[in-house]
Amino acid sequence: MSTLIDERSRTGPDPEGAIAPPARSSASRPRRGALARAWSKAAPPLAAVVVLVSLWQIAAWASPMRDDLFPGPGAVLATAGRVVGDGTLPSAAATSLWRGLSGFAVALVIATPLALALAHAPWLRRAVGPLVSALQVLPSVAWVPAAIIVFGLTDATIYAVILLGAIPSIVNGLLAGIDMIPGQYRALSHVLGARRLQHILLVELPAALPGYVSGLRQGWAFSWRSLMAAELIAVGGSLGLGVGSLLQRGRDLADLGLVALIILVILAIGIVVELLVFAPWERRLLAGRGLSPKGADA
Repeated sequence: MSTLIDERSRTGPDPEGAIAPPARSSASRPRRGALARAWSKAAPPLAAVVVLVSLWQIAAWASPMRDDLFPGPGAVLATAGRVVGDGTLPSAAATSLWRGLSGFAVALVIATPLALALAHAPWLRRAVGPLVSALQVLPSVAWVPAAIIVFGLTDATIYAVILLGAIPSIVNGLLAGIDMIPGQYRALSHVLGARRLQHILLVELPAALPGYVSGLRQGWAFSWRSLMAAELIAVGGSLGLGVGSLLQRGRDLADLGLVALIILVILAIGIVVELLVFAPWERRLLAGRGLSPKGADA
């Protein structure tokens, strides 16, 4: 009898009468997993920002003239409060964004049919293709003096520089995508009775979309850089001052805090557009084709 009691005391109470612990919700596990994945992606860039800001502050402390020569993060933050408070920076950022996006949209409308024409006319591609590639490597700032002579200090100058900077990249991106389409696609399209326009819209453009998106991403980068170069020199226009004009104002006033702030704003806008537009678009595009971008987590 004592042996039975000792054994029951070692094994614990009867399982039938025991109260089972509450089951952990399975919905919380995917949520925690998603949070962990988001944190694993956000932690490295956040750590890099913290390190860079810390080095920036150390360099500012080590500068012999402090904020007059090398403003630290605090001085730039104070400048940001001043230009945001009086509405100068929000207005300039909105103006530059409108110019950049509208100019990029016009470049897209022009570059897409131009690339298709080059892809379907070999003689035209041999004649114009090298010129398009040469325009892509030409610095956008080289167009600003000529545009000012032709259009004056107007918005037309800024848009001309944007178009000349963005169109070659979009054209070359779409051409690269079309060049990578297997020849069987055209043969199958012909066998199924598709006309030329149907083949372009329903077969060629979807198949060339990865290269096209790469060209659009590069075209946006070129248009944004071209816009900054144009605004830096061609101060004016009916839309008002842009971010590049504020950068020039900081140089004229020898206000290094304002210059550093505008550089950070230009970088931030470029990063936001990349993260909100092109990166998700590329992920969805590659996922729909059973692929994954390089560096993506498994």
